[in-house]
Amino acid sequence: MSFSDLEDKIKSYIDEENQLLIIQKAYEFALSKHDGQLRKSGEPFISHPLNVAFILVGIFADYETIAAALLHDVLLEEASSIEEIKEQFGENICKLVQGVWKLSKINFSTENEYLIDYYKKIIVGMSEDVRVIIIKLADCLHNMRTLWALPEDRQKVKAKEALDILVPIAHHLGIHKIKSELEDLSLRYLKPDVFYDIAEKLNKTKLEREKTVYDMQIEVSELLKEHHIIHEIKGRAKSIYSIYNKLNKGKKFSDIYDLLALRILVENEQDCYLTLGIIHSKFRPLPNRFKDYIAMPKPNMYQSLHTTVFGTDGYLFEIQIRTYDMDEVAENGIASHWAYKEKENSRAMFQNTTDQKLQFFKSILDLSSDKVNTEELIDEFQNELLNNSIYVFTPKGDVIELPKGATPVDFAYKIHSRVGDTTVGAIVNNNIVPLDYQLKDNDIVKINTNKNSTPSKEWMNFVKTSQAKSQIKSFFVKSEKEIYIEGGKYSLEKELRRRKISFSDFFTDENIKSICEVLKVDGLDNIYAAVGNNRYTAGFVVNIIDKQPEPTPKIVKANVDTDADIIVGGFDKIKVNLANCCNPVCGDEIIGYITKNNGISVHRSTCHNLTLSEDRTLDVEWNINTNKRYLTYVLVYTNTSSNHMFDLMQTISIHNISVDGINIINRADNCVYEIGCYVKNVDQLQKLMVSIAKGDYVDKIEREMR
Repeated sequence: MSFSDLEDKIKSYIDEENQLLIIQKAYEFALSKHDGQLRKSGEPFISHPLNVAFILVGIFADYETIAAALLHDVLLEEASSIEEIKEQFGENICKLVQGVWKLSKINFSTENEYLIDYYKKIIVGMSEDVRVIIIKLADCLHNMRTLWALPEDRQKVKAKEALDILVPIAHHLGIHKIKSELEDLSLRYLKPDVFYDIAEKLNKTKLEREKTVYDMQIEVSELLKEHHIIHEIKGRAKSIYSIYNKLNKGKKFSDIYDLLALRILVENEQDCYLTLGIIHSKFRPLPNRFKDYIAMPKPNMYQSLHTTVFGTDGYLFEIQIRTYDMDEVAENGIASHWAYKEKENSRAMFQNTTDQKLQFFKSILDLSSDKVNTEELIDEFQNELLNNSIYVFTPKGDVIELPKGATPVDFAYKIHSRVGDTTVGAIVNNNIVPLDYQLKDNDIVKINTNKNSTPSKEWMNFVKTSQAKSQIKSFFVKSEKEIYIEGGKYSLEKELRRRKISFSDFFTDENIKSICEVLKVDGLDNIYAAVGNNRYTAGFVVNIIDKQPEPTPKIVKANVDTDADIIVGGFDKIKVNLANCCNPVCGDEIIGYITKNNGISVHRSTCHNLTLSEDRTLDVEWNINTNKRYLTYVLVYTNTSSNHMFDLMQTISIHNISVDGINIINRADNCVYEIGCYVKNVDQLQKLMVSIAKGDYVDKIEREMR
């Protein structure tokens, strides 16, 4: 292997001069850093990064990946520094080299399934860029090709690491070329007797199999030509490891159907299904051996039609039918998508898609230089690795991404809002589970629904996704609209009676139109609802037409010195509580409500909780001498999903107002912020609300009533 061999292969799909120069520069840099170093096989050390790069070129890796592969060992012996690589090759290539370097510092263990599982997650978790994993796989493959240079006990250790930890990752990324060779090489060193026994059996039947496959290939090709389907047919070799797996499950060598196999490549998806029909019309298919991975791709993006038919001379043939693009993905996995896609936008878009499809926890493990032994790694993983996502499956095998801690209800709303709204139960891995059950990676989830069922408000206490929260809240907003309409109508009728205005005289078509314009709603029912859900008071709505000065709140100076902020009938020694539902502040128009066990509860006069309780109300007044601050809540409706918490805090601080807390209660399309704040009086609160409303991200701001 020489650099010129590598360069010739690269030029088959990369032709930009600048990118080729960067690859050449990376080779020359690595060559100088590894000068005089030898591998255990006796070869010059540079042969290893050259071969790793050559493997990656075979799956059409991009120029940054190839350059990083050539450089991937320069940090190991401290021959170079991260700063030097960044200066010479830029940040992207440096990050790739650094990522592979971090992985190389891990001493993997395959002592038990627990460790194997966690090391797979660590590899993925540490790799912010999926290309780091691809380089690591190619690095492992070349090391396996030269494993003969190690002592036998080390051969078995390395082979088991490759088979148990890296092969599953290659499978999940869909890189069949690397996965298949790693499996065969691992079996060769772990069970050499089995490996060579299978290889010998394959060699004995090789000539016979090749002739049978050739005859079948000619017959199928003629058949497709008759139907004018442009195609290419390849014979397909079965890997030794896959045969071993089937033998290990109790099958006989003669019973392995896909020892005789064809792969048919066509131009488009429609031709895939036409080809399948044509083949089945001539060759009888074996029952229960058809799989449609085009309509239902595997999680690693693999697509193909699989069928087994009785072919030439009665031999069983496994036939795969796919397009050329599908074949590229099947062989090269996600790496194939970088071929001819060197633009940053294309790569960034694909990287995002890839991250969504990885069937692993996607987390970042920051591995410091002093935490590299096995025990500390596992402790680090268990204590600090917070997984952003889990991946679960529908019964049909579709992959659903959810945040860690998500429940079957989150899953249901991810499928469809109607499924979520009518959920009545869940089955996970064939077991009935409660709706607040926390799903785990790779769970298979089935949702039971009932068209007459509706969501429960209790779901809000355990769902994790903003989508589920938003949909549940939206359901109750819609279902409660009639209640809001009735309540708003009642409040407006009451206000009109107080002003001695006829309902029919007030709600003329012209007046309704004027009110709708001010409230930015459509129709009389929406006017009622706006009052019923406390967006506006009845007095505010009536004042749009019948303008009257707002009533002046009763704020009096008590006849006696007192610390009480509320005076009831001139007395200050009566137990008084400010209601939590409407949170009145000094200066609000207020009214007292006689409770059974808790004295007088003071509400804003517009509070909806007082509408049915007039017989238990009494006049109360503010004490103007009070210096207390009052907790109240405002809702800020924004026109963006961006985070404006800092802007809000900055505005609030200008007004010398203390904040009890800011909650984001809706993150669907537009954020809604609930702000709890302590204010001296209603004037200070109104000034704050006016300041916040000036923000270009604010649609509306209002005081909250609960």
